[in-house]
Amino acid sequence: MSRRNKIIEVYGLWVIDLLCIWLMFLLATSLRHPNFSDMGYQSIHFQVGLLFLVFCTVYNFILDWNHDFIKRNWKREAVAIFKYMAFMLLIIISIMTFMKWADTFSRLILTYFAILNFTATFLLHMAIKRILRLYYSSDKTVTKIIAIARQSDLEMTVKQLKASLDANYQITALACLDIDQSGQFIDGIPVIAGPDNLLDLTTQAVVDEVFINAADVTQTQIKDLIQGFALMGVNCHYNLAFANKGADFNKIEEFGQFTVVTCTQVVKSPKRLMVKRLIDIIGGLAGIIITIFFFPFVALFIKFESSGPIFFSQTRIGRNGRRFKIYKFRSMYRDAEARKKELEAQNEMKGLMFKIEDDPRITKVGKFIRKTSIDELPQFFNIVKGDMSLVGTRPPTEDEFEKYNYYYRRRISMTPGLTGLWQISGRSEVEEFDDVVKYDLDYIDNWSLSLDVKILFKTFGVVFSQRGSK
Repeated sequence: MSRRNKIIEVYGLWVIDLLCIWLMFLLATSLRHPNFSDMGYQSIHFQVGLLFLVFCTVYNFILDWNHDFIKRNWKREAVAIFKYMAFMLLIIISIMTFMKWADTFSRLILTYFAILNFTATFLLHMAIKRILRLYYSSDKTVTKIIAIARQSDLEMTVKQLKASLDANYQITALACLDIDQSGQFIDGIPVIAGPDNLLDLTTQAVVDEVFINAADVTQTQIKDLIQGFALMGVNCHYNLAFANKGADFNKIEEFGQFTVVTCTQVVKSPKRLMVKRLIDIIGGLAGIIITIFFFPFVALFIKFESSGPIFFSQTRIGRNGRRFKIYKFRSMYRDAEARKKELEAQNEMKGLMFKIEDDPRITKVGKFIRKTSIDELPQFFNIVKGDMSLVGTRPPTEDEFEKYNYYYRRRISMTPGLTGLWQISGRSEVEEFDDVVKYDLDYIDNWSLSLDVKILFKTFGVVFSQRGSK
């Protein structure tokens, strides 16, 4: 499981368990003493309640009893909670006996509490388990894996990974190191590449991480694969049955039931990424309110000048190859995409991007909303959905992405953003696509929350000064 998801489960379940204990303890007390004032041992009573909370914290973080939470079915969940409750009552009753509280504390309250807390914890755990499984299986949050092995090991590798990986992993494709089996399926998973085209085809695939299980393949061949995936910004795990640690950004960890060396280009803190996502949600919701305010005025002027929809949508490439629809206020005439081929000879951008000054496809209203960046306001909906971030890299178009090499692909190893280094560095003055890539990779390699804040403040300055916008 990724560290981010582990943090969500560990801290989330801990808070839920604490709330269960406190609420069920109060409910058990109210069943025994409907009027709390008739209790003759209030101080002892609530000290016992605090002991339950302390035990819950120790049990969660020291014994880590929820480490296999997602994998447990309802029977195993019931057994785990029963052990948790039994151990809790045994320890607390022992402390009460030692402190000589047992003679004054109501045994009926302990009985009520044991029944209520077991039931509430079980029901909440099952509900949370269902929610987390839905969350982990979402296309935006699931970690998509390509498994790579020799032909003789592929089926075994798939079965072992399926049996041991957590719910947030999905094996989406396979590749064979010694024979080209492209087009075949193993356990329902397609083989997409053979030894000759593995890296090239992976460049166009939707993939977050790669697992290599090939003990008898030469180190030279594996090294070339690792370097290729590193250039793409794709995390790569390879089985320690043959691996030697030594490259930068390597770490030894468990991947399913395998012990692997994981190679990653840049190490990012899961906690900071969670804070980044929280900022995106808050900022995105605020942006939606602003978009709603501007909508009637922008819509009126767009419809007044030219026929066609108010919004423009286009398929873009998101994190690690995921497709999504980007939304903008329409700033061009309806036939803009069809006329693009006629204007390609006038392209002022060297490389894969298309840009010309005084583009005849842009309407008069479009020139204004582009210059003021109003056309990009609907992208706040993309940010709240999780397709984009407030700050990130530029999301490429599909036809641009189809021409990517390994180096270019690393741009999409982070969620694309509404703004970024390229936008605040005078985007209209950038004339080479490689410079755009350089800005994006600089952002990925040096990412921090403080850098995001700095870019956001500079973006406001760029927008209000209308600098670098055409």
